[in-house]
Amino acid sequence: MTAHWTMFGIKNCDTIKKARRFLEAASIDYRFHDYRADGLNDEQLQQFIDTLGYQELLNTRGTTWRKLPEAEREAITDADSAKALMLAQPAIIKRPLLRAPEGSLLLGFNETTYQNFIQEKS
Repeated sequence: MTAHWTMFGIKNCDTIKKARRFLEAASIDYRFHDYRADGLNDEQLQQFIDTLGYQELLNTRGTTWRKLPEAEREAITDADSAKALMLAQPAIIKRPLLRAPEGSLLLGFNETTYQNFIQEKS
């Protein structure tokens, strides 16, 4: 069985669309995991947090964060509170998150970084 790349995110995100076009143009066999359609479980998110840190995963520059009441934003003080928020509102997770077949993770999209990551992990 061939191991696949997995991209995590939200289908209608413009950055996701760019990253998906990049992978398709590079003929990378990948599966898209949409947080909204496919869900996100506690164990998966904990792996992401353990690898990248909750501060990296939490998108504090996006619309979802800005729409939160100030008291909710201020309550995010550690990995547990951030994880609860990300599970409740996965749109607040930075994207895309690309997982290589062997499990390494790359957060965000930049063509050069993707190219290097794919070459290194393929």
